[in-house]
Amino acid sequence: MLKSTFTPILWVLFPKPKSSKLSSLILTNTFTNSTQPVRQNASLKHHTPIITSPSSAYIHLPFCRKRCHYCDFPIVALGSASMQMDDDPRVLNYVQWLCREINATKVEFDDKTSLETVFFGGGTPSLVPPRMVSTILETLRMKFGLSENAEISMEMDPGTFDAKKMQEMMVLGVNRVSLGVQAFQEKLLSSCGRAHGLKEVHEAIDIVKSCRVENWSIDLIASLPHQTCEMWEESLKLTIEAQPTHVSVYDLQIEQGTKFGNLYTPGEFPLPSEIQSADFYKMASRMLSDANYNHYEISSYSKSGYECKHNSIYWKYKPFYGFGLGSASFIGGSRFSRPKKLNDYMNFVRNLENGLVDSSAGDHIHGKDIAMDVVMLSLRTARGLDIESFKESYGNSIVFSLLEAYKPYVESGHVICLDEKRKSIRIDELDDYVLNESNTEKRLAYIRLSDPEGFLLSNELISLAFRAIDS
Repeated sequence: MLKSTFTPILWVLFPKPKSSKLSSLILTNTFTNSTQPVRQNASLKHHTPIITSPSSAYIHLPFCRKRCHYCDFPIVALGSASMQMDDDPRVLNYVQWLCREINATKVEFDDKTSLETVFFGGGTPSLVPPRMVSTILETLRMKFGLSENAEISMEMDPGTFDAKKMQEMMVLGVNRVSLGVQAFQEKLLSSCGRAHGLKEVHEAIDIVKSCRVENWSIDLIASLPHQTCEMWEESLKLTIEAQPTHVSVYDLQIEQGTKFGNLYTPGEFPLPSEIQSADFYKMASRMLSDANYNHYEISSYSKSGYECKHNSIYWKYKPFYGFGLGSASFIGGSRFSRPKKLNDYMNFVRNLENGLVDSSAGDHIHGKDIAMDVVMLSLRTARGLDIESFKESYGNSIVFSLLEAYKPYVESGHVICLDEKRKSIRIDELDDYVLNESNTEKRLAYIRLSDPEGFLLSNELISLAFRAIDS
């Protein structure tokens, strides 16, 4: 799994985003005056999420051949011989602890439903032997139930699977593959510390196609050291030529403690400048949209009908299970994260089995925090924030505050207001649409960020919404 400028929800449990240098630079160049003051909220309705049974599970398989230079995720490096180590005791031992955690998890829902999505992330899940993946899936099936038509996704890296392994995974039910290509240049792959080269990339794409995997994604990273616009354009062209049904585009984030964190400073050579990073994002949006990929989420593009169902659970603020090292759950309105170190994780599982911890009783979320989470998650998507639903949950005053804060950005085109038919509302029409409660055809229904300019400002615009909610 990769980090992007817009940090993946699963790993950070919905934190409030900070303005990135890229966002601040674009904001400075676009607006010379400060935004207008936000109207004071008279009240904020207390809203508690409807407690429903999760229908999705994230499974963390932390094994990699080696750690990439940008990675700060909890992983276990197996070494270069890992492809031949189907009986590696480290893998077997971890899978046993993982299944123990699943079995020890409390299920206290009257409306228990079978899992509709399962996502194997890592790490490099494709290093795990199919028979162990089968054990995990069977454990999930026995504990929660597994829908016959469930989306079962697996992150797979080039050079870690062959056609036989791919076919075995498909027999087990894996029906969606996220292929960690990252770049189509040998130099960039090597400088990132990737365990695969360009030859393995093309072989992996051929395997996925020959095995007739219908639903598959290519993952790419922008803003890598020494990456040029020509390199990025080439990667996008080759991705489009490969014809995946989904593409994920992540912007490199330099993390402390990683090799890149020790070597580089964001925005300084050999990393691309902030303006270049913005150009990379715009290029991806333009080229993928021209190739009929829908930009349905900030870093996600798909052919029609191939949006990632599992990730959509996060954007819709729905509950989900998380199992394994460092993973996170969101259940019953509470957030809960597992330890990131292996020994601590094993102690956690022992305590879970002995009733000393409750994985469904984490930090509970209330009122303003929920409203902030809903805004952040909704504005990451092309659908945007459902104003009617938001107003019912949190009241009129908070909606007016958001609109007051966003008016300059509606005028500049970074924020788009839509009616029930998803037709754009002009700034001079906005007050009429907001105040007209009786006419459903003339009512503000959604707020979304424009693509790509609004998405580029997402951190700043979401932070602005937080200030409006918190005022």
